Amino acid sequence: MIDKVVGSAAEAVADIHDGASLAVGGFGLCGIPVALIDALHGHGTKDLETVSNNCGVDDWGLGILLRDGRIRRTISSYVGENKEFARQYLSGELEVVLTPQGTLAEKLRAGGAGVPAFYTPAGVGTQVSDGGLPQKYDADGNVVIASAPKEVRSFNGADYVLEESLTPDFGLVHAWKGDRHGNLVFHATAMNFNPLCAMAGKITIAEVEELVEPGELDPEHVHVPGIFVQRVVLAPGAGKRIEKRTVTASPSGTTSGTTSRSTDQAGA
Repeated sequence: MIDKVVGSAAEAVADIHDGASLAVGGFGLCGIPVALIDALHGHGTKDLETVSNNCGVDDWGLGILLRDGRIRRTISSYVGENKEFARQYLSGELEVVLTPQGTLAEKLRAGGAGVPAFYTPAGVGTQVSDGGLPQKYDADGNVVIASAPKEVRSFNGADYVLEESLTPDFGLVHAWKGDRHGNLVFHATAMNFNPLCAMAGKITIAEVEELVEPGELDPEHVHVPGIFVQRVVLAPGAGKRIEKRTVTASPSGTTSGTTSRSTDQAGA
């Protein structure tokens, strides 16, 4: 078996070229391949197309590439926590393909499974199927690119829209554990989109919190087998962010604790 471990995140992403398409794992700020994104940012790579559940926040994750104008087009399902994203979209600097979350997940899964397209009920009777969804504006707020109509077909009396799968040039993922052969284990919330992005990418690069030797992972607990992964890089101590924090006042009027939406990379 091939040892797929590379020495650094910078080395792992060195051949990601300008104009490449990237499937990037994570959900909210959980399970984001921060080390790989930071290394790609350091390389100065630009004109990227990203496929991700969201596009990070203003100063973290894909948000740092967005902030510096490195992303040309993004296919995403949730973009509500990034003000710079909204600014670029509405000012005509960024093309956005908004996609229902389940459809986006299936586009990646189908791509990894070699299925070119599939039918889904999600979006039937809306601009998702009928076309006309604004994808890019000009500086004056006029729509210059709108989504095209998609094929709709009836099965057993219900309508379904045809969606094409996705196979981006690269997949960037964050895993809890991985071995030298590329077998990966994800933890809790980080399971969202990371396995799918790993499967869909033509070349998949995985950053792992813990690197183990072949044979140490229980085969029954492997979420993505090494056949889908081309490079592995150890990235211990990856940043863990809280997307929104709230505090609860005690009866005496002081803040006695916090309730937060955790974005632990491992999902814990």
